[in-house]
Amino acid sequence: MRLLVVKLSSLGDVVQTLPVLHDIHARFPQAKVDWVVEEAFAELVRQAPSVERVIPVAQRRWRRSPLSPRTRGERGAAHAELRREAYDAVIDFQGLVKSAVVARRARLAPGGFTATYGNRSELCGYEWPVRYLLQRKVAMPLRIHAVARARLLAAQALGYAVPGDAPVYPWTLDVPASPPQVLLAHGTTRADNEWPAADWVALGRVLTAQGFDVLLPQAGDAEAEFAGRVAAQVGAGARVLPRMGLPALLAVMRGCSGLVGVDSGVAHMGVALDLPVVEIFSQPRAWRAGPVGRPHQRSVGGDGAPGAAEVIAAWDACWEARPVADLA
Repeated sequence: MRLLVVKLSSLGDVVQTLPVLHDIHARFPQAKVDWVVEEAFAELVRQAPSVERVIPVAQRRWRRSPLSPRTRGERGAAHAELRREAYDAVIDFQGLVKSAVVARRARLAPGGFTATYGNRSELCGYEWPVRYLLQRKVAMPLRIHAVARARLLAAQALGYAVPGDAPVYPWTLDVPASPPQVLLAHGTTRADNEWPAADWVALGRVLTAQGFDVLLPQAGDAEAEFAGRVAAQVGAGARVLPRMGLPALLAVMRGCSGLVGVDSGVAHMGVALDLPVVEIFSQPRAWRAGPVGRPHQRSVGGDGAPGAAEVIAAWDACWEARPVADLA
């Protein structure tokens, strides 16, 4: 069986779709799975050993110059890659017109089919025309976690029982750094997700007092300035990471001992690595995107941003509950 996963973006959504790989291979051990994804996230998907082939697309960039020779050439190459293999199933895990169009371009094997979500779920992206663009429409509950939604779609589309266990991600950790490091994932593209600098400083000081080094990533000038201010006030033991791409950041995170972050793709990467994670929510959406199924991963906040004391207490609880194998 050869399957094609269509999940183009964004970072957090791509990461939260990764558990379907384990589910599929648990039911179909010989299945070959390819994945279509935005070019910015292609290298992260390649870190999943169970993905046979990653097909990058650049829809975001192509929209800026749709008629340029480069865009036409890249579109043609991507289309050829989609037609290179014949798929028994093409599953659109995005549920948007742009992803459904990609799914339609893939070549189907005899008896093969396309599938996607049959309806909108609360706080999940969905565009109703996809019901008419793809063949099988899988009904979804109105209120469902993002990871459970993807796992349910795969199970219903491929005809196996919906898994009831905690999601399993394909990424693994390295030997933890010494002294142990905690990544503070402060960056977010949404202003209403931000957590105050004073609270990051308070958290950082507690972590360094506990013997952790504190790492602050940055992906732009504004984040670099913010991280620099926090690190300077935390003092010794806190440092700002150089600007790096997502694969390099994932490599750094593989050696970390934990993560505290706002609701963001980087925080979801920490969950996928099975680190002790505290994810900070400033809106009531933890039920849809927060960590689930593991005592060493928790969400805090909701109707408003939590205070530093609540986050520190959650971190202490997550650290105490971390897997026994990490206690050495």
